[in-house]
Order: sequence, then C-alpha cells, then structure tokens
Amino acid sequence: MNDVPSLSTAPVGQAAPAAAAGPRRTVALDPDEALHLLGSVPMGRIVFTRQALPAIRPVNHVLDGGEVVIRTHVGSALTLSAREAGARGIVVAYEADDIDAATRLGWSAVVTGYCRLVTDPADIARYESLLTPWSDRHTDQVVRIHPDLVTGIRLIDPNASADHVADDRPESGPARRQAPRARVI
Repeated sequence: MNDVPSLSTAPVGQAAPAAAAGPRRTVALDPDEALHLLGSVPMGRIVFTRQALPAIRPVNHVLDGGEVVIRTHVGSALTLSAREAGARGIVVAYEADDIDAATRLGWSAVVTGYCRLVTDPADIARYESLLTPWSDRHTDQVVRIHPDLVTGIRLIDPNASADHVADDRPESGPARRQAPRARVI
C-alpha cells in the first residue's frame, strides 16, 4: 500500500486538468515585452528579505512610468525595511505571470530593483485612488520599485513555427479567461 498522497494542482474536490502533450519551449522575453506583460495582469508577488531570509507576498499592483507600485501597511516587514533603508531603498524582486495550467502555455516576468517608500502626499493619494488592495488590512503605505533588471520567459508549443508563436500566447487565445487587468498609468 502506498501511503504517499498524490500531488495535484487542482482545487479540492476537482479533478486535475489533463496534462498538455510534452514539454514547452522556453523563449526569453526582451525587457520591454516582459514589463509590458507584467503591466497587463493585476497581481504579482513581491520578494524581499525578512530576518535574513527570503519572503514572498502576493499583492496587486499598477505600473507607473515603468515602475511597479504596490500598497502595504505600516507594520509590514517590507515597509519597515524600506523605511530603515531611507532614500537608498531595499533590493526586491517582483514577479507576475500568466501560465495556463491545462495547456502549459504562458509567460513569467521578473523585475529586480530598489524598493522605496512613496512619501509625497499627492503621489500617495493618487496611488490610493488607482490601487484598491485585495487584502482586508489597512494599507496606508505605498512603495515603488524601480526596475534595474527586467527578465522574463514565454512558454510556447515546441511545434509552433516563429509565425505561429503569437497564436500560442494565452492572451490571444479564444478560451482565454477574462481576468481584471492591471492599470498602466
């Protein structure tokens, strides 16, 4: 008897999606396309250091002039670290993706750079009106990530020709789920 539970990415009570045929080809994205794709989705993950270890939090964002902006709360580890660092900021990574679990097609984009607190009251008010947090926490702080490094990949069908790569992009497919898009301002 095997006591090891099976691994499934399907929600509890639902069958796992049928696996797509074969591995996908990985194609590097240029920085402009990666940043554009990151701005096309409403949510990502901020990666920062907490007690000398990596920490990751899902957050929603806006892209403003090529910078990623998120809201956080005054007692968060990210806010405290950014406040302690002052004008120099803290190094973070921000990742967003859109990968279809059934077809295994999609993309992932990563921004690495310095995160700084936004302190200008007019900027804070503007971002508060543009960015409604998904969490029930009171998010009275705003941070901005200036990208020093932007990378990304696209997962495509290995049999697709260069002319058909765009057809494999999840954002252009007919079965594409309609998720809310991030605001690019």
